[in-house]
Amino acid sequence: MFVPDLLKSKRILITGGGTGLGKGMAERFLELGATVYICGRREEILRQTANELSKKGLIEPLQCDVRKPEEVEAMADFIWDTGPLDILVNNAAGNFIARTEELSLRAFESVIGIVLMGTLHCTLACGRRWLKEKHSGTVLSISATYAPVGSAYVVPSAVSKAGVDTLTRCLAVEWGDRGIRMNAIAPGPIPTQGAFSRVLPRPDLEDFAREKNPMRRFGTVEEVADLAAFLVSDRSGYINGEVIRMDGGEFLQGAGEFTALGRILKEEDWQAMKPKKKPADSKS
Repeated sequence: MFVPDLLKSKRILITGGGTGLGKGMAERFLELGATVYICGRREEILRQTANELSKKGLIEPLQCDVRKPEEVEAMADFIWDTGPLDILVNNAAGNFIARTEELSLRAFESVIGIVLMGTLHCTLACGRRWLKEKHSGTVLSISATYAPVGSAYVVPSAVSKAGVDTLTRCLAVEWGDRGIRMNAIAPGPIPTQGAFSRVLPRPDLEDFAREKNPMRRFGTVEEVADLAAFLVSDRSGYINGEVIRMDGGEFLQGAGEFTALGRILKEEDWQAMKPKKKPADSKS
């Protein structure tokens, strides 16, 4: 469905690009001719992904904690040394399922720091450089279907993703006349390696999530990557300020992707899901 050189000469940074959706998007962008930078905290994972995908095109791993603005600025300086970036994909995320009253403030800070502040740090680092140089740019952020309405049991993520949606819409208007487009994708459940096992305490809950979807299936990384490729390409040049939901129609059945868990989880399930040291994430 795409011409092979759709993203030719485009320089793209993907946060959380070493695994999951980030890795899938990196692979698709490379296939379409882009030069890709992937960043995250785990250098070993980044290098493994870069080595695996290098046969498809030019990809460079960059270790960076998006929660730290000084590291984001240093990364942007490194990229700009060889030319301006064209596209930023804010994909780094963190999440866990838990009863809100049992979460510490540190748990909130961890997710908000990655999802909301990380997105802000990267968007400002790129946006300020684009504006100064009068260089056009595109930002694509990964949101969540529950961002506009909220969802029980994923409150830190819902708060953060709602902020990402608002940032997307605000800057689409503020920066649009200076050549910068802002959009987001809100995927429904997309199984990635280890993702469900990290947040769900029982295998049958994965079946429950699949069966309650109107299409009786999950989405795929490839489907998200194809939509992302279109949205960052020049073929979508008049799409600005949109959060595009991609969930098989699940949202239309009722608000709150995880809300139903309150009726089906047992006490031992909640105990099993309590975060240990850090949230499940796609930071690398």
